[in-house]
Amino acid sequence: MSLTVGSRTHVGRVRRDNEDALIAEGGVYVVADGMGGHAAGEVASGIVVEAFRELVGRGDIHPEEVRQRLEVANRRIRAAVVEDSSRAGMGTTAAGVVLVHTGGTAHWAVVNIGDSRVYRALGSTLRRVTVDHSEVQELQDAGLITAEEARTHPLRNVVTRSLGGHDLPKVDLWVLPPASDERFLVCSDGLTNELTDDELAAVLLEGTDPQQIADELTERALASGGRDNISVIVLVNDAAEADDVDTAPRGSGVRHG
Repeated sequence: MSLTVGSRTHVGRVRRDNEDALIAEGGVYVVADGMGGHAAGEVASGIVVEAFRELVGRGDIHPEEVRQRLEVANRRIRAAVVEDSSRAGMGTTAAGVVLVHTGGTAHWAVVNIGDSRVYRALGSTLRRVTVDHSEVQELQDAGLITAEEARTHPLRNVVTRSLGGHDLPKVDLWVLPPASDERFLVCSDGLTNELTDDELAAVLLEGTDPQQIADELTERALASGGRDNISVIVLVNDAAEADDVDTAPRGSGVRHG
């Protein structure tokens, strides 16, 4: 593979603290969006990043190890609360892409818990791989609101799964074969609450340099209001030894071109 990556995290225009954290190196590309207020949400998201940092540079990661990193992070978050009761109630979402090996070949493991997201672009199509664990996603799935209504719904920031509880909720995990000229976008909801999937696609598919793409997405989110912390990872695979196959089992597609 020939991988290039760009990333950026920003406090936004409203919040005083940045409770997001990310890691984008050595085959590990993960965003965590912390919850729980000052000095708590940032602790939870930081614990996730440090748990995944232990996979950086390894060439023998099994997909199940990606899920296990979230189990480790959840235990560490719980321990941090026991250590300091002022952190009670802190938690975090997590979403990302990790380079793994299964069946003797390289694959991508896409993981998600909460409402941070992973998108994958193939050719002129941008597809959301992950499914939000949120109140508004459940309302959409039930046909009670539209995707556009979800963007301004009063429950739009309520997640139904996150790290930080006594027991780890079900983690979504997809294993995808690499594809030629694919691109991944990993982001917190501070980006997707400000920009539509069509707007994301316009920037991700037309740009060439992943850092410039990450910067432009962030700047556009800030220009749209920047009401939350914004974290973005853009990963470009320029030369994968695989066919253009997208095996993501579910998600919404945005087609351009």
